[in-house]
Amino acid sequence: MSCTSCSSTLESVLQALDGVLEARVGLATEEAQVHYNPILLTTNHILQAIQDSGFEAQLISSSQDLSKIDLLVEGDITMKLIEDSLQTLPGVLAVDITTELNKISVSYKPDVTGPRNFINVIHETGNGNFKAKIYPTEEGQRDSHRRQETKQYYRSFLWSLVFTIPVFLTSMVLMYVPGVKDSLDAKIVNMLTVGEVARWVLSTPVQFVLGWRFYYGSYKALRRGSANMDVLIALGTNAAYFYSVYSVLRAATSPHFEGNDFFETSAMLISFILLGKYLEILAKGKTSDAIAKLMNLTPDTAVLLTLDGDGSVVGEEEIDSRLVQKNDVIKVVPGAKVASDGFVVWGQSHVNESMITGEARPVAKRKGDTVIGGTVNENGVLHVKATRVGSESALSQIVRLVESAQMAKAPVQKFADRISKYFVPLVIIISFTTWLAWFLAGKYHAYPKSWIPSSMDSFELALQFGISVMVIACPCALGLATPTAVMVGTGVGASQGVLIKGGQALESAHKVDCIVFDKTGTLTVGKPVIVRTELLTKMVLQEFYELVAAAEVNSEHPLAKAVVEYAKRFRDEENPSWPEARDFVSITGHGVKASVHNKEIIVGNKSLFADHNIAIPDDAEYILAEAEKMAQTGIVVSINGKVAGVLAVSDPLKPGAQEVISILKSMKIKSIMVTGDNFGTASSIAREVGIENVIAEAKPDQKAEKVKDLQASGYTVAMVGDGINDSPALVAADVGMAIGAGTDIAIEAADIVLMKSNLEDVITAIDLSRKTFSRIRLNYFWALGYNLLGIPIAAGALFPSTRFRLPPWIAGAAMAASSVSVVCCSLLLKYYRRPRKLDNLEIRGIRVESSSDI
Repeated sequence: MSCTSCSSTLESVLQALDGVLEARVGLATEEAQVHYNPILLTTNHILQAIQDSGFEAQLISSSQDLSKIDLLVEGDITMKLIEDSLQTLPGVLAVDITTELNKISVSYKPDVTGPRNFINVIHETGNGNFKAKIYPTEEGQRDSHRRQETKQYYRSFLWSLVFTIPVFLTSMVLMYVPGVKDSLDAKIVNMLTVGEVARWVLSTPVQFVLGWRFYYGSYKALRRGSANMDVLIALGTNAAYFYSVYSVLRAATSPHFEGNDFFETSAMLISFILLGKYLEILAKGKTSDAIAKLMNLTPDTAVLLTLDGDGSVVGEEEIDSRLVQKNDVIKVVPGAKVASDGFVVWGQSHVNESMITGEARPVAKRKGDTVIGGTVNENGVLHVKATRVGSESALSQIVRLVESAQMAKAPVQKFADRISKYFVPLVIIISFTTWLAWFLAGKYHAYPKSWIPSSMDSFELALQFGISVMVIACPCALGLATPTAVMVGTGVGASQGVLIKGGQALESAHKVDCIVFDKTGTLTVGKPVIVRTELLTKMVLQEFYELVAAAEVNSEHPLAKAVVEYAKRFRDEENPSWPEARDFVSITGHGVKASVHNKEIIVGNKSLFADHNIAIPDDAEYILAEAEKMAQTGIVVSINGKVAGVLAVSDPLKPGAQEVISILKSMKIKSIMVTGDNFGTASSIAREVGIENVIAEAKPDQKAEKVKDLQASGYTVAMVGDGINDSPALVAADVGMAIGAGTDIAIEAADIVLMKSNLEDVITAIDLSRKTFSRIRLNYFWALGYNLLGIPIAAGALFPSTRFRLPPWIAGAAMAASSVSVVCCSLLLKYYRRPRKLDNLEIRGIRVESSSDI
């Protein structure tokens, strides 16, 4: 694809296919992403449709490939026997055989089986005569294609120089060297000179062999009813070349006509455009560096441990990391990369997760802690049990998310798409009008004869102006302005632990002027602990907590988990079994209700008790008020309709929360807190961090309503939450930011995922989007300004007053430079640094001490 016209046309072709739900075509990535109904369509149909449109296509991957492995089988092979053996394995979905390549493709359920099982089955099937290994694939199809294309343009450019430099020398340099000039001016037939024949012979291979790609591109574009950059180049170079051929042939047949050729124009034009395309591909390759780095994080090998029934290590073996299966135990030595997502079953160490989360400091890991595939173990030996492998891993999901983001178009891209539809036809009209105006002006002597250079006549002067206009106009720069900046911006974000899901999120985030924060897990650490217990009835604390924990154990709410965790200290067992809770009901945003030991237990906030007409005694009200003053959440417990106790829960503030809110104020961004917690606790936390507007005791749907109210008031709203009970508000907001995501990056509701769970990354995300969008604006300024300035100059606007004219070959060089300059402008985003204020932000450690009045 050469410009936006190509990508827009191809997108229309794909969207018109029966069964296609959505199609996105990226000019900068040179990829198409198609969501389709597999019942109505296959990947082969999609590839054929692309080829019928005049483009070449190669399948990179499909959803069927996500849990699929290709194996190379060696030996005296009976493929049917192997196929039957594999299909009997639990978890195998399909087996495809390519006999001529000795290749077997197996689709499977990674939760049930894996590639190592397939290799063992193949080995056993042949009684040791068959051997199988992962099929050797060409590393990085996209990188390989880009490298091949780069080499192709580089070779073409070098060959064009071989022919173009002599053409340039004979037409512009050697004509002024005595002796050589006479040789070049020597007549062959009539007025035909040696120099003209030499230039004709040298420029022809450049025009038709090296320039064939522009003819082919023009043909494809015109065949599908559109016009692209190739059309402009083909028209411009053909006009120069064929006029020169006419001039030479006329000189050869006329005793008086002195020919004046433009062979150097067509040859130099093609050479400069080939150089420009070469530089453009080189620069575009660097825009996807982020994905390349992510894909290279997975180690080549892993050390697989064999354990006995007691869990003791009895053996170890180095295997290809792609052969790691779920529930394998892997040994990770200091300095090695973790081969897959999992959790530590033995050992302790520090793991550098900066390549995945952007977190600069190594994270301590010990038994039970989760680790992410692709991260680096620093100082101790770890034994890790694999939980997510292959396409399910966090790294694979991040790569897919970043790839999808780089394919997605920002709304501002529509501007370039609209212009591209009319750009090339308009340029052709302007070019023809320029030629006609100068030709008629010369014919009717509208300007002095002295304006015409001695080496040409008025027709040739007009022709040069027309060609210059045609080749200086560059739709490429306009088309690349947005996608290249989005690619680099999302890549930089991913490297800093801020996953931005495409151009729409980037564009919306730069306009944000109001942020709605959830409290629990966002402004606070999200791990509440019981700090006070007050019993209001004669009861043993152990019995009280047994009833409360039995009711709360079925709830997923963080406060419920804190209660259950605290209750464990009154039991001897590490994993106690609680009494059965019958008739369990969870009232969202209020609490829970259940029957335990035939007693009705209600645990929740004051609103829940008001709904059930249960009176809260004065001493309980006093305890609740005290808790609220100390930014603690009060939980009321009733047994059989009577208040039996009050629990005070504290959730410490996240490090740097106050500073982040302060920085947002300096960025003229309004901060609001919306929480399901009681008003007293919420307002106390808000005062501590510096938030003035608080909405408390809000249910999930009420949070979404508040977001919509703010939008109706004219704000561009970002919602920052934990991505679970905040999902409705995350979807309703202009930009949803999921914080505290950890390795669970499959948060559909959020537009931006903050991997580090740091509040400061909210500022990073907004600042990065502002920087990216300012780069897009600058790109458009370059692209449009270049054309608005370049076309009039090429048309001869300065010629009457200054005698300055732009030769077509210089116009071609300027055109090539414009798209390269836009891509390089986007590449400067790679040097993005988050605001300095964040570097000075004091990150305080958190220490939680729990106590209770027992």
